[in-house]
Amino acid sequence: MGGYSSEYDISVKSGHTVYESLNRELYRPYRIIIRREGWVLLNDQGEEFPVNRHDFSVTVDGTHLLFDCVFNAIHGSPGEDGLLQAYLDLLDIPYTSCGFYQAALTFNKRDLLSVLKPRGIHCAQSYQLDKGAEIRPDDIFARVGLPCFVKANRAGSSFGVTLVKKPEQLEAAIEAAFKEDEEILIETALKGTEVSVGVLRYNGDIRVLPITEIIPEGDFFDYQAKYEGKSREITPARIEASLQKKVEDTARFIYETLKMKGFSRSEFILVDQTPYFLEMNTIPGLTAASILPEQARVAGIPLPSLFDSAIEAALKDKSEH
Repeated sequence: MGGYSSEYDISVKSGHTVYESLNRELYRPYRIIIRREGWVLLNDQGEEFPVNRHDFSVTVDGTHLLFDCVFNAIHGSPGEDGLLQAYLDLLDIPYTSCGFYQAALTFNKRDLLSVLKPRGIHCAQSYQLDKGAEIRPDDIFARVGLPCFVKANRAGSSFGVTLVKKPEQLEAAIEAAFKEDEEILIETALKGTEVSVGVLRYNGDIRVLPITEIIPEGDFFDYQAKYEGKSREITPARIEASLQKKVEDTARFIYETLKMKGFSRSEFILVDQTPYFLEMNTIPGLTAASILPEQARVAGIPLPSLFDSAIEAALKDKSEH
């Protein structure tokens, strides 16, 4: 848990939820906090012990610990962009999330859209901009129109996202996005119902969880809506059966096409009976306020079972390779 991004605090909350939920009759869990200044094991007394990155081991009170599996609860870098997955692959340590390639691809919104669009997935019209490049407002608005979203390309939890309604708001929105990433994505603001749907491997099978309808108090599903209760989240979503099936089929198709593992949560805007894909989170929030645990609960999957299944799948994958 932890990480190097603005999502550090949220990740720590997710990690604590997993730690507290795991069945102690099956597992002996340890909390590893990853920070730029160092990786540490945190014990129940609040003491910290450094992680040896050579083999991802920790010595605690004279006992040398090596781990059977890593439960990846890091939102953002390095847990959601592929860096941690590649490191663990090199050490041959199983982990609960998707592989490094899938993580890197899905974390990069622009690259993910470029892979999914040719496969028939509907996406909003978009414009790409890199730091240092000339900003041409007329070209941007000609392509995406108003209102539009300005997004950091590689960030989560709606950090670096602004809804631009007037041309004079564009410059500040671009500046805010560049504080999170050197690449940004500007997209048409689609008008429709926003939904979120979790897809995961559960007891060996790919399973689509009940869809959540998102009704933010503000203009969109921003940080406050996600983590400070500034939204209504209705699970299952109030959509007709035919549209529900389209969303479920699309989310499953994306999960299978990308050869995903572990948890995922995809966001869509429903426009005229068509799901438009926004993004995929490969390490979705696991806190009490998070969407995927609520979807699992509605599906009859308690948190200990949800997390247990992820660990079992990771260990099974390791034994088969």
